[in-house]
Amino acid sequence: MLAIGVFDGVHRGHAALLERARALADAHPGGSEGDRGGARVVALAFDPSPRAVLSPGSAPPMLTTFEDRADLLLDAGADEVLRLEPTPELLALSPGAFVERCLVPLRPIAVVEGPDFRFGAGRAGGVDTLAELGRHRGFAVHVVPPMEVALHDQSLVPARSSVVRWLLAHGRVADAALVLGRPHEVGGLVVPGDRRGRSIGFPTANLACQAMPPGDGVYACVATLEDGRRVPAAVNVGERPTFGGMERRVEAHLIGIEPEDDAPGYGWALRLAFISRLRDQVRFGGVDELAAQLARDVARALDILGRAAPAGAC
Repeated sequence: MLAIGVFDGVHRGHAALLERARALADAHPGGSEGDRGGARVVALAFDPSPRAVLSPGSAPPMLTTFEDRADLLLDAGADEVLRLEPTPELLALSPGAFVERCLVPLRPIAVVEGPDFRFGAGRAGGVDTLAELGRHRGFAVHVVPPMEVALHDQSLVPARSSVVRWLLAHGRVADAALVLGRPHEVGGLVVPGDRRGRSIGFPTANLACQAMPPGDGVYACVATLEDGRRVPAAVNVGERPTFGGMERRVEAHLIGIEPEDDAPGYGWALRLAFISRLRDQVRFGGVDELAAQLARDVARALDILGRAAPAGAC
């Protein structure tokens, strides 16, 4: 069974595709003893996004790295994740040529997609095109209806990567988690900062993110350290207006971790799971006002994480 797409974020809509593919694979006869099912589920994931190749500079920020997408797709039911590089040559193929080049060699029994799936040069092919090509090449096409998700205000939104990006850009990390099926995470390496937080009693780890962070603000997060420890964190995303900052940063105050307890120096890996938004960024009158607010941020983050973080997160 095969599913094709960018799968950015691997949200609940993507999970529904993999769930259908997994069910079809498990029901297929011919599996040997010890197999997960009668057939394998393969996710064919574009990396980077085709839009980044067709329109450089206009592609939206990615929610996940390819490595994270692969792990999430495997967790969602795939047996294997294959990277498909969207070269200009590949993107210029007609729908029929795309199927011959990319699908037929994998010998799929069935392809599982959403109703808005498009492929081939100029996005000329859709699920009907795919089904017609499949009839000649020996594979079926199963279309999974789009999924809607109720947000905290009870409004319904489609489970789409673009919706997740919009929610994150507006700081609505708790709503983004509903669409994703888990909190949004960013990871990367800790890089040198200006060490201002340390000077006022709130040292921070300055994270060079590999994926899209949420909009400017202060957040309650669960941080995963390089050694696997998971600790609460109060995280500032933005330009640090009190200090006249001009560069957008993601700075995590790891609660309960003293600087000397951290991995030495810089260049160590850190992941942040965004649980809740605490407040907007504010320009304070001085460091004393800022320090007092940071103390309140830490207390509120601990309260929220104690109530809302996944079991065993902290």
